[in-house]
Amino acid sequence: MRSRRSCLAVPGSNPRFLEKAQGLPADEVFLDLEDSVAPSAKEGARKNVVAALREGDWSGRTRVVRVNDLSTQWTYRDVIEVVEGAGEFLDCLMLPKVEDPAQVVWLDTLLTQIEKANGLPVGRIGIEAQIESARGLVNVDAVGGASRRLETLVFGPADFMASINMRTLVVGEQPPGYTEGDAYHYILMRILMAARTHGLQAVDGPYLAIRDLDGFRRVAGRSAALGFDGKWVLHPTQIEAANEVFSPSQEDYDRAELILDAYDHYTTVEGRGAVMLGDEMIDEASRKMALVVTAKGRAAGMTRTTAFTPPAP
Repeated sequence: MRSRRSCLAVPGSNPRFLEKAQGLPADEVFLDLEDSVAPSAKEGARKNVVAALREGDWSGRTRVVRVNDLSTQWTYRDVIEVVEGAGEFLDCLMLPKVEDPAQVVWLDTLLTQIEKANGLPVGRIGIEAQIESARGLVNVDAVGGASRRLETLVFGPADFMASINMRTLVVGEQPPGYTEGDAYHYILMRILMAARTHGLQAVDGPYLAIRDLDGFRRVAGRSAALGFDGKWVLHPTQIEAANEVFSPSQEDYDRAELILDAYDHYTTVEGRGAVMLGDEMIDEASRKMALVVTAKGRAAGMTRTTAFTPPAP
């Protein structure tokens, strides 16, 4: 599992931002060729991105490039130039505005052809699929199973809100007049169910009010509570908040590691399937829940502060 607590968007047309991003503590950095790049700057942005991947120090970060969507004239050249130029330094390509599994299949096929032609390991470069419309959400189950390269489903809130005519101009906030519940709950759960069905990660989209860290934490906390793995960040100030919100607390991480140790001891040494750990009964279901927390903690580089001591015979 890659850690994707914070996924930093960096415009491919801005060399200064590309350089600065290399020193920021984001789990993932995606170099953007799509919405943050003007049409006249698309070709130059490709060259910037290839140079940044080849020459930059991205140690410890997942390296992703977001290409343009398939309704444009730029996508195929984005894929070819980036992968031919810097494929060995690339972890994933992000395909925006995915509405049909055939779009993911197209990208998988093109990647395979480029890898074979350039001596790259076939299948190593992953795909992130961005769900940004009503049609994309309706087809999200099929999208999630479209390719073995898929690693992540990503929610794109701004385009999605426009696609369903949501009456608000504030991305990520509740629309005025919606006073009961959460207008995004169904959307987020739908993406999450598709992701987990196919063994994928789920990433929430951006919060555009970059100076409102309280608002960012509140919105990030919503998707983290559901089980999302991370969230886009648009500004360095959001990175620390995302890393914190999408990491287990130290107490929860320690507890999860204890549950795994205790369950392993009691099932393998004593042959019991359900036992008490402190005041809590643990069993196979407890183990599965603990695995989720420990996986997130380990991916985030957390270290435990407690150890399991088997009871004296």
